[in-house]
Amino acid sequence: MSLQQQVDRDYPELAELAQLLDSKWGILGFRFGIDAIAGMLPVVGDAATGLISAWIIYKAHRLGAPRDLLGQMAANVALDVAVGAIPVAGTVFDVFFKANNRNIRLLREHLKAAGEKLPPPLIGQEIDPLAQRRTGQGRVRN
Repeated sequence: MSLQQQVDRDYPELAELAQLLDSKWGILGFRFGIDAIAGMLPVVGDAATGLISAWIIYKAHRLGAPRDLLGQMAANVALDVAVGAIPVAGTVFDVFFKANNRNIRLLREHLKAAGEKLPPPLIGQEIDPLAQRRTGQGRVRN
């Protein structure tokens, strides 16, 4: 199977999973997902969503993501799980940090640079929040 065929099969599933974990629903302009809800059960909820996040990293590895990118993705998940385990503050952190959407953006950038064709980004995955804070405007990433 070619890399493009793997991307066509796996990337949409990973993007949907990340969106479900981080930004599936919105209330009063704040997007959140299962990660924030599960985080209401300190340690257990964050450990469970951390395992699902690890699956995204594993699949990124299977799609050819380089070691440094996988390390950055793992650091995002580790931070999400560690801070998310703190009662109340961790749940608030989960609403804003969105490690899985960050990781999908990183994977998307890598795959696009490798010349792979990708579907449009899902809600919550199209704008780099760090670039938005630095420049005052969001950068759309296709």
